Amino acid sequence: METTQQAGEPGAAERRRRELLEAADRVVLRDGPKASMNAIAAEAGITKPILYRHFGDKAGLYQALAVRHTDALLDSLRAALDAPAATRRRRVEATLDTYLAAIEARPQVYRFLMHPAEDSHSAERGFDVGLHSAPLLRRLGEELAEVIGERVDLGPGGERLARVWGHGIVGMMHAAGDWWLGERPCERAELVAGLTDLLWGRLSSAGNRVDGPGF
Repeated sequence: METTQQAGEPGAAERRRRELLEAADRVVLRDGPKASMNAIAAEAGITKPILYRHFGDKAGLYQALAVRHTDALLDSLRAALDAPAATRRRRVEATLDTYLAAIEARPQVYRFLMHPAEDSHSAERGFDVGLHSAPLLRRLGEELAEVIGERVDLGPGGERLARVWGHGIVGMMHAAGDWWLGERPCERAELVAGLTDLLWGRLSSAGNRVDGPGF
């Protein structure tokens, strides 16, 4: 069991927090939305009050896990957007495929972050997943808007339009990916191609910004 004597050691708290998040990840991979604070504490070999001391409550733990996974997803999306020697359409396809591959590879993590468990433990029923998942999608939308705005010449009002596109694309990816992950009506490649066709319109004809990295 953990003691309180680690706190003063430089870096110890951050290392311990990382270890607890890794334990939480293991439980989420196993239990999905049903992952409970009790199960996570047991996996980490600590008591639930100690887990609360690190994260406050399930919302605090959820937020820490969300940041961890969103950071990793954003790194992957940026890599897809920066793929060398790729056409613009191929970059769009790679970005969509990267998102869908991420939720396909870890569906339980996705469901934990985006869907509540109907039979959650009574002490955790007040936890509102929607309240916490919406900021994740907004963050993805803003990040994508920034990428579009710095690369594509959208003319007057371009910054505003980049935000429209960024949030619209994220909303499309989320809704289509959620449906696809639940029903598996087609192969991932077919969904990627269909979504790319839907997006391609003005994006295919817009020029690159002269002062940007290109897209």
